[in-house]
Amino acid sequence: MRLFEAIIEANHQAAAGDANAGLRPAEFTDALPVAALTCFDARLNPLLPEVLGLPEEWFIWLRNAGNVVTHSTSSTVRSLALACAVKGAREICVIGHTDCQICRTSTMQLLERLKSLGVQRQLLPDNVNEFFNVFSSERQNVIKACEVVRSSQLISPQIPVHGLLLDTSTGRLEWLVNGYQNWAAPGAPGSGMLRSAGETVDKLKSLAEFQFGEMKFPETKIGEFVTPAGDWLSDKIEARPTPMEAAQPTTPVAAAAGKLVAAAKVVLAQPPQPPAQAGPKPIPLPPRIPPRIQPSKPKFFRLK
Repeated sequence: MRLFEAIIEANHQAAAGDANAGLRPAEFTDALPVAALTCFDARLNPLLPEVLGLPEEWFIWLRNAGNVVTHSTSSTVRSLALACAVKGAREICVIGHTDCQICRTSTMQLLERLKSLGVQRQLLPDNVNEFFNVFSSERQNVIKACEVVRSSQLISPQIPVHGLLLDTSTGRLEWLVNGYQNWAAPGAPGSGMLRSAGETVDKLKSLAEFQFGEMKFPETKIGEFVTPAGDWLSDKIEARPTPMEAAQPTTPVAAAAGKLVAAAKVVLAQPPQPPAQAGPKPIPLPPRIPPRIQPSKPKFFRLK
């Protein structure tokens, strides 16, 4: 089981009321830390990274308005690239959330609020929606952000890019974009490995069956006549190896090719390894954080 598969499973178990559900990050050190892009909504402060079951030291938190990614070389993508190259992030996750106020704000409402702050319409670009990246669906916004990040030349193809949607009322995560599937999609690194291996076996096989000893070229010099075709053909027939000799590779190249074919067949015939067995009882996820209670005023006592 891979990191985000375990995260989603533990999160769903915890959301269903399993008090023993949780994640053991020590079992996934090869996939940590995680670089996460989220909205700047303050409601996420007490929820992340706890709903993922990750400690803060394994959670590189990037935030902007609406967890939006505009293009493949934007400042957000550059920050994600630096999180991977400098801070060592092994996986990327774009996390949207329900009831996003950026999504709930219309263009007219945005213009009115900017006007109330002293920002006049003539000072804004013509296409306000495009400039502020106003979106109408939290899910589609996450999917689009993942597509832009995945297509960026700044992000290594070795880094899976996931997309999640967090329900701020329950803490439940919805896995919108499975970065492991995209990572293994056609055109991704390793996707054509099996096909290439099969093609290589076929080519090596034909090379191993080809007997170089059967080829004999006439020896000529510049200015001399070419050996008559009949004499050359008779020499070729006389040089043909016996059936016993033909059954064995007659050159080092053919012998090596035969060994490569046999080794490749053994590798391709091996069945896939089963997933690692689940470890012992994991640490529990933190419970859903209740609404904050205003602290009571401290009491003062007079000294007698």
